[in-house]
Amino acid sequence: MRALVTGAAGFIGSHLVDQLLAAGAHVVGVDCFTDYYARELKDANLAAARRHDKFTLIESRLQAADLDNLLRDTTHVFHLAAQAGVRKSWGLDFPVYTAANIEATQVLLEACARTELRKLVFASSSSVYGAVSETPMRETHRPQPVSPYGVSKLAAEHLCYLYWVAHRVPTVSLRYFTVYGPRQRPDMAFNRFLRAMIAGSPVTLYGDGEQTRDFTFVGDAVSAAIAAADRGKPGSVYNIGGGAQVSVNRVLEVMAACTGTRSRVERHPAQKGDVRDTHADTTEARRALGFAPATSLEAGIDAEHQWISSVVTPV
Repeated sequence: MRALVTGAAGFIGSHLVDQLLAAGAHVVGVDCFTDYYARELKDANLAAARRHDKFTLIESRLQAADLDNLLRDTTHVFHLAAQAGVRKSWGLDFPVYTAANIEATQVLLEACARTELRKLVFASSSSVYGAVSETPMRETHRPQPVSPYGVSKLAAEHLCYLYWVAHRVPTVSLRYFTVYGPRQRPDMAFNRFLRAMIAGSPVTLYGDGEQTRDFTFVGDAVSAAIAAADRGKPGSVYNIGGGAQVSVNRVLEVMAACTGTRSRVERHPAQKGDVRDTHADTTEARRALGFAPATSLEAGIDAEHQWISSVVTPV
Protein backbone atom coordinates (compact mmCIF):
# COMPACT_ATOMS: atom_id res chain seq x y z
CA MET A 1 0.00 0.00 0.00
CA ARG A 2 1.08 3.55 -0.77
CA ALA A 3 -1.27 5.71 1.27
CA LEU A 4 -2.08 9.39 1.46
CA VAL A 5 -3.54 10.33 4.86
CA THR A 6 -5.09 13.77 5.25
CA GLY A 7 -5.37 15.10 8.78
CA ALA A 8 -2.36 12.94 9.61
CA ALA A 9 -1.41 14.82 12.78
CA GLY A 10 -4.87 14.59 14.29
CA PHE A 11 -6.38 12.23 16.81
CA ILE A 12 -7.56 9.40 14.55
CA GLY A 13 -5.26 10.27 11.66
CA SER A 14 -2.04 9.86 13.65
CA HIS A 15 -3.13 6.46 14.97
CA LEU A 16 -3.97 5.41 11.42
CA VAL A 17 -0.55 6.55 10.19
CA ASP A 18 1.17 4.49 12.89
CA GLN A 19 -0.88 1.40 12.06
CA LEU A 20 -0.26 1.69 8.32
CA LEU A 21 3.48 2.08 8.87
CA ALA A 22 3.50 -0.93 11.18
CA ALA A 23 1.87 -2.94 8.38
CA GLY A 24 4.64 -1.96 5.95
CA ALA A 25 2.86 0.75 3.96
CA HIS A 26 4.48 3.86 2.54
CA VAL A 27 2.58 6.83 3.96
CA VAL A 28 2.40 10.48 2.96
CA GLY A 29 0.66 12.56 5.59
CA VAL A 30 -0.90 15.94 4.90
CA ASP A 31 -1.86 18.33 7.68
CA CYS A 32 -2.23 22.11 7.87
CA PHE A 33 -1.93 22.24 11.68
CA THR A 34 -4.94 24.47 12.29
CA ASP A 35 -5.05 26.42 15.55
CA TYR A 36 -8.12 24.54 16.83
CA TYR A 37 -5.86 23.19 19.57
CA ALA A 38 -2.17 23.36 20.47
CA ARG A 39 0.30 22.42 17.76
CA GLU A 40 2.63 20.72 20.24
CA LEU A 41 -0.02 18.06 20.84
CA LYS A 42 -0.22 17.32 17.12
CA ASP A 43 3.57 17.24 16.83
CA ALA A 44 3.64 14.72 19.66
CA ASN A 45 1.05 12.61 17.82
CA LEU A 46 3.46 12.22 14.90
CA ALA A 47 6.66 11.78 16.91
CA ALA A 48 7.01 8.07 16.13
CA ALA A 49 5.95 8.39 12.49
CA ARG A 50 8.51 11.10 11.78
CA ARG A 51 11.28 8.68 12.73
CA HIS A 52 10.05 6.16 10.17
CA ASP A 53 11.79 6.01 6.78
CA LYS A 54 8.49 5.24 4.98
CA PHE A 55 6.73 8.38 6.22
CA THR A 56 6.67 11.83 4.64
CA LEU A 57 4.82 14.81 6.12
CA ILE A 58 3.50 17.64 3.96
CA GLU A 59 2.34 20.71 5.89
CA SER A 60 -0.34 22.30 3.73
CA ARG A 61 -4.03 22.97 3.29
CA LEU A 62 -5.50 20.58 0.74
CA GLN A 63 -6.57 23.56 -1.37
CA ALA A 64 -2.91 24.63 -1.66
CA ALA A 65 -1.24 21.22 -1.92
CA ASP A 66 0.24 19.80 -5.13
CA LEU A 67 -2.23 16.93 -5.07
CA ASP A 68 -1.44 15.63 -8.55
CA ASN A 69 2.14 15.05 -7.45
CA LEU A 70 1.17 13.66 -4.03
CA LEU A 71 -1.28 11.20 -5.58
CA ARG A 72 1.21 9.88 -8.11
CA ASP A 73 1.64 6.12 -7.40
CA THR A 74 -0.79 6.37 -4.45
CA THR A 75 -2.99 3.31 -4.05
CA HIS A 76 -5.20 4.44 -1.15
CA VAL A 77 -6.40 7.75 0.27
CA PHE A 78 -7.67 8.15 3.83
CA HIS A 79 -9.41 11.50 4.13
CA LEU A 80 -9.58 12.53 7.79
CA ALA A 81 -8.75 16.24 7.49
CA ALA A 82 -11.61 18.34 8.83
CA GLN A 83 -12.57 21.17 11.13
CA ALA A 84 -13.99 19.39 14.15
CA GLY A 85 -16.45 20.46 16.82
CA VAL A 86 -20.23 20.64 16.88
CA ARG A 87 -20.50 23.56 19.31
CA LYS A 88 -18.02 25.83 17.52
CA SER A 89 -19.61 25.37 14.09
CA TRP A 90 -22.37 27.94 14.60
CA GLY A 91 -22.42 31.59 13.54
CA LEU A 92 -19.36 33.39 12.23
CA ASP A 93 -17.18 30.27 12.38
CA PHE A 94 -19.24 28.38 9.79
CA PRO A 95 -17.09 29.49 6.80
CA VAL A 96 -14.17 27.68 8.47
CA TYR A 97 -16.22 24.48 8.31
CA THR A 98 -17.31 24.94 4.72
CA ALA A 99 -13.69 25.53 3.67
CA ALA A 100 -12.13 22.68 5.65
CA ASN A 101 -14.89 20.07 5.38
CA ILE A 102 -16.60 20.73 2.05
CA GLU A 103 -14.28 22.70 -0.23
CA ALA A 104 -11.19 20.72 0.77
CA THR A 105 -13.04 17.45 0.14
CA GLN A 106 -14.12 18.60 -3.33
CA VAL A 107 -10.57 19.66 -4.21
CA LEU A 108 -9.21 16.29 -3.09
CA LEU A 109 -11.87 14.34 -4.97
CA GLU A 110 -11.27 16.35 -8.12
CA ALA A 111 -7.59 15.44 -7.97
CA CYS A 112 -8.45 11.80 -7.28
CA ALA A 113 -10.62 11.78 -10.40
CA ARG A 114 -7.46 12.45 -12.43
CA THR A 115 -5.71 9.33 -11.15
CA GLU A 116 -6.47 5.69 -10.35
CA LEU A 117 -7.01 4.55 -6.80
CA ARG A 118 -7.95 1.29 -5.19
CA LYS A 119 -9.98 3.09 -2.52
CA LEU A 120 -10.65 6.44 -0.87
CA VAL A 121 -11.91 6.15 2.71
CA PHE A 122 -13.67 9.23 4.09
CA ALA A 123 -14.08 9.80 7.84
CA SER A 124 -17.66 10.98 8.30
CA SER A 125 -19.59 11.32 11.55
CA SER A 126 -22.72 10.15 13.33
CA SER A 127 -23.57 13.87 13.48
CA VAL A 128 -25.09 13.50 10.01
CA TYR A 129 -28.07 11.66 11.56
CA GLY A 130 -29.20 14.41 13.89
CA ALA A 131 -31.89 13.73 16.48
CA VAL A 132 -33.47 10.53 15.18
CA SER A 133 -36.70 9.26 16.69
CA GLU A 134 -35.42 5.72 17.18
CA THR A 135 -32.16 3.92 17.75
CA PRO A 136 -30.06 2.14 16.70
CA MET A 137 -29.22 4.42 13.80
CA ARG A 138 -29.06 2.65 10.45
CA GLU A 139 -27.44 3.78 7.23
CA THR A 140 -30.89 3.74 5.64
CA HIS A 141 -32.23 6.39 8.05
CA ARG A 142 -32.74 9.82 6.52
CA PRO A 143 -29.87 12.08 7.62
CA GLN A 144 -31.12 15.28 9.26
CA PRO A 145 -28.16 16.92 11.03
CA VAL A 146 -28.93 19.44 13.76
CA SER A 147 -25.57 21.27 13.71
CA PRO A 148 -23.62 23.11 11.01
CA TYR A 149 -20.78 20.64 11.59
CA GLY A 150 -23.12 17.74 10.79
CA VAL A 151 -24.30 19.55 7.66
CA SER A 152 -20.70 19.95 6.48
CA LYS A 153 -19.90 16.26 7.01
CA LEU A 154 -23.05 15.18 5.21
CA ALA A 155 -22.18 17.46 2.28
CA ALA A 156 -18.74 15.86 2.10
CA GLU A 157 -20.36 12.41 2.11
CA HIS A 158 -22.56 13.43 -0.81
CA LEU A 159 -19.49 14.69 -2.68
CA CYS A 160 -17.82 11.31 -2.17
CA TYR A 161 -20.82 9.52 -3.62
CA LEU A 162 -21.06 12.03 -6.48
CA TYR A 163 -17.44 11.45 -7.51
CA TRP A 164 -18.00 7.68 -7.43
CA VAL A 165 -21.05 7.93 -9.68
CA ALA A 166 -19.64 10.55 -12.06
CA HIS A 167 -15.91 9.78 -12.08
CA ARG A 168 -15.62 6.27 -10.58
CA VAL A 169 -13.49 7.45 -7.67
CA PRO A 170 -13.91 4.41 -5.37
CA THR A 171 -15.07 6.19 -2.23
CA VAL A 172 -16.27 4.64 1.03
CA SER A 173 -17.62 6.76 3.90
CA LEU A 174 -17.44 5.72 7.56
CA ARG A 175 -19.85 7.31 10.03
CA TYR A 176 -17.84 7.31 13.24
CA PHE A 177 -19.68 7.36 16.56
CA THR A 178 -17.96 9.34 19.37
CA VAL A 179 -14.36 8.17 19.08
CA TYR A 180 -12.19 8.33 22.22
CA GLY A 181 -8.80 7.10 23.44
CA PRO A 182 -5.18 8.27 23.63
CA ARG A 183 -4.45 11.50 21.67
CA GLN A 184 -8.08 12.60 21.87
CA ARG A 185 -8.55 16.32 21.27
CA PRO A 186 -8.50 18.41 24.48
CA ASP A 187 -11.98 19.84 23.80
CA MET A 188 -13.62 16.41 23.73
CA ALA A 189 -15.59 15.19 26.73
CA PHE A 190 -13.49 12.21 27.83
CA ASN A 191 -10.31 14.26 27.74
CA ARG A 192 -11.90 17.12 29.69
CA PHE A 193 -13.46 14.79 32.26
CA LEU A 194 -10.25 12.87 32.93
CA ARG A 195 -8.06 15.96 33.17
CA ALA A 196 -10.49 17.49 35.66
CA MET A 197 -10.53 14.35 37.78
CA ILE A 198 -6.74 14.09 37.80
CA ALA A 199 -6.48 17.75 38.83
CA GLY A 200 -9.22 17.46 41.46
CA SER A 201 -11.26 20.09 39.61
CA PRO A 202 -15.02 20.06 39.00
CA VAL A 203 -16.24 18.17 35.93
CA THR A 204 -18.26 20.35 33.56
CA LEU A 205 -21.22 18.42 32.17
CA TYR A 206 -23.72 19.72 29.64
CA GLY A 207 -27.14 18.13 30.14
CA ASP A 208 -28.39 15.80 32.87
CA GLY A 209 -25.90 13.03 32.11
CA GLU A 210 -28.58 10.57 31.07
CA GLN A 211 -27.92 11.31 27.41
CA THR A 212 -26.33 8.28 25.75
CA ARG A 213 -23.61 7.74 23.19
CA ASP A 214 -22.13 4.82 21.29
CA PHE A 215 -18.48 5.30 22.30
CA THR A 216 -15.86 3.92 19.88
CA PHE A 217 -12.25 3.29 20.86
CA VAL A 218 -9.75 4.84 18.46
CA GLY A 219 -8.05 1.51 17.74
CA ASP A 220 -11.37 0.11 16.56
CA ALA A 221 -11.94 3.21 14.41
CA VAL A 222 -8.57 2.70 12.75
CA SER A 223 -9.19 -1.00 12.17
CA ALA A 224 -12.46 -0.09 10.46
CA ALA A 225 -10.70 2.37 8.14
CA ILE A 226 -8.13 -0.20 7.09
CA ALA A 227 -10.83 -2.83 6.55
CA ALA A 228 -12.82 -0.35 4.45
CA ALA A 229 -9.75 0.30 2.31
CA ASP A 230 -9.55 -3.41 1.62
CA ARG A 231 -13.18 -4.56 1.50
CA GLY A 232 -15.46 -1.53 1.44
CA LYS A 233 -17.89 -1.36 -1.48
CA PRO A 234 -17.37 1.83 -3.52
CA GLY A 235 -20.17 4.31 -3.06
CA SER A 236 -21.15 2.83 0.30
CA VAL A 237 -21.57 4.24 3.80
CA TYR A 238 -20.96 2.24 6.99
CA ASN A 239 -21.68 2.95 10.65
CA ILE A 240 -18.69 2.43 12.96
CA GLY A 241 -19.61 2.23 16.65
CA GLY A 242 -18.27 0.75 19.84
CA GLY A 243 -21.09 -1.71 20.34
CA ALA A 244 -22.82 -0.35 23.44
CA GLN A 245 -25.13 2.57 24.22
CA VAL A 246 -23.87 4.12 27.47
CA SER A 247 -25.01 7.15 29.46
CA VAL A 248 -22.56 9.93 30.28
CA ASN A 249 -23.30 9.40 33.99
CA ARG A 250 -22.13 5.79 33.59
CA VAL A 251 -18.97 7.04 31.89
CA LEU A 252 -18.23 9.25 34.89
CA GLU A 253 -18.64 6.24 37.19
CA VAL A 254 -16.15 4.23 35.14
CA MET A 255 -13.71 7.15 35.15
CA ALA A 256 -14.02 7.56 38.92
CA ALA A 257 -13.12 3.90 39.38
CA CYS A 258 -10.25 4.19 36.91
CA THR A 259 -8.71 7.31 38.41
CA GLY A 260 -9.51 6.57 42.04
CA THR A 261 -11.15 9.98 42.34
CA ARG A 262 -14.66 11.38 42.32
CA SER A 263 -14.92 15.01 41.28
CA ARG A 264 -17.87 17.31 41.83
CA VAL A 265 -19.99 17.61 38.69
CA GLU A 266 -21.06 21.07 37.54
CA ARG A 267 -24.14 20.67 35.40
CA HIS A 268 -25.02 23.10 32.65
CA PRO A 269 -27.88 23.20 30.11
CA ALA A 270 -27.54 20.99 27.04
CA GLN A 271 -25.89 22.76 24.12
CA LYS A 272 -27.55 23.36 20.76
CA GLY A 273 -26.53 20.73 18.26
CA ASP A 274 -26.02 18.04 20.92
CA VAL A 275 -28.42 15.17 20.27
CA ARG A 276 -29.95 13.19 23.13
CA ASP A 277 -28.94 9.67 22.08
CA THR A 278 -26.75 7.90 19.55
CA HIS A 279 -26.42 4.19 18.94
CA ALA A 280 -24.92 2.61 15.83
CA ASP A 281 -26.36 -0.34 13.98
CA THR A 282 -23.12 -1.83 12.67
CA THR A 283 -24.69 -4.78 10.87
CA GLU A 284 -23.45 -3.64 7.45
CA ALA A 285 -19.92 -2.95 8.67
CA ARG A 286 -19.78 -6.37 10.30
CA ARG A 287 -21.05 -8.07 7.16
CA ALA A 288 -19.02 -6.21 4.54
CA LEU A 289 -15.88 -5.24 6.45
CA GLY A 290 -15.66 -7.90 9.13
CA PHE A 291 -15.75 -5.05 11.64
CA ALA A 292 -16.10 -5.94 15.31
CA PRO A 293 -15.12 -3.58 18.15
CA ALA A 294 -12.42 -5.18 20.26
CA THR A 295 -11.98 -2.73 23.15
CA SER A 296 -14.39 -2.41 26.07
CA LEU A 297 -15.34 0.97 27.48
CA GLU A 298 -13.45 0.22 30.70
CA ALA A 299 -10.26 -0.77 28.88
CA GLY A 300 -10.51 2.18 26.53
CA ILE A 301 -11.00 4.71 29.32
CA ASP A 302 -8.04 3.22 31.18
CA ALA A 303 -5.87 3.62 28.06
CA GLU A 304 -6.87 7.27 27.68
CA HIS A 305 -6.30 7.88 31.40
CA GLN A 306 -2.80 6.41 31.18
CA TRP A 307 -1.99 8.61 28.18
CA ILE A 308 -3.28 11.79 29.81
CA SER A 309 -1.41 11.00 33.01
CA SER A 310 1.86 10.58 31.11
CA VAL A 311 1.83 13.37 28.53
CA VAL A 312 -0.83 15.96 29.32
CA THR A 313 -0.75 18.47 32.14
CA PRO A 314 -4.11 18.41 33.96
CA VAL A 315 -5.97 21.73 34.03
